[in-house]
Amino acid sequence: MKRIIVSGRSGSGKTVALRALEDQGFYCVDNIPIKLIPELLNQIDSDYPGLAIGIDARNVTHTVEEFDSLIKTIEASKFQFEVVFIDANDTTLLKRFSETRRRHPLTNEGLSLAEAITLEKQRLEPITRYAQLVIDTTSKSPHELCEVIVERILGNESKHLSILFESFGFKNGAPNDADFVFDVRCLPNPYWNEDLRPFTGKDKPIVDFLESQPAAQEFYWQLKIFLQTWIPRFDQDNRNYLTVAIGCTGGHHRSVYIAEKLADNFRQLYPDTQIRHRELKS
Repeated sequence: MKRIIVSGRSGSGKTVALRALEDQGFYCVDNIPIKLIPELLNQIDSDYPGLAIGIDARNVTHTVEEFDSLIKTIEASKFQFEVVFIDANDTTLLKRFSETRRRHPLTNEGLSLAEAITLEKQRLEPITRYAQLVIDTTSKSPHELCEVIVERILGNESKHLSILFESFGFKNGAPNDADFVFDVRCLPNPYWNEDLRPFTGKDKPIVDFLESQPAAQEFYWQLKIFLQTWIPRFDQDNRNYLTVAIGCTGGHHRSVYIAEKLADNFRQLYPDTQIRHRELKS
């Protein structure tokens, strides 16, 4: 049975993530006192495909010591578990609370909304240290978050390292939840060829163009060697998830091509290798 601790700042999508897991048959519990979690782990029937426990700033009152103690207790019980942290930038969280007119749980402590968001980040910081997967929902809709949860968490049933190669465009900002970010804007840009512009890095005309560019092939080869050298270290460290982000200007050509090529290579070594193109609609 999969056991997951889901945490994150209010407004980031933690409740959406728990509902997505519940829809997949998980037994989900939100806002339970931390000291009761070890007992809950013992009581849940293994007939469920998984258990997901939501933790937010209302649970964490003694910060570091409290969560450290929980982790040590779970590890001593030999339960296998994962920690997933969901977050968004401060501006997005402020906007979401303003649009929905919801009250932030920490404003009950006499704080302004901005102060509550900052304090919540401080209180949850100990949890982020243990997070095996961080999901940034700044630019994600609830539907997109549900897709990520299903793909990354439920798709990783093998207990081995799950690698995501994600292409993106720097003009829309780099992803905050990537473990590695590589910039391929130095490579020849097919965009400036009007015949190639309508295609993406998945299409043969772009593939043929970049395959003929020595700089693109050298970049790919050196990046592949770097990742082949260091990804096993993450695997040895019992990491369950790794995100490698590849960015170009618009996220349609060079980054897509390199991400696809890397995914094809690493899928032979790590079967649970996934790919996502952030800027492509399909």
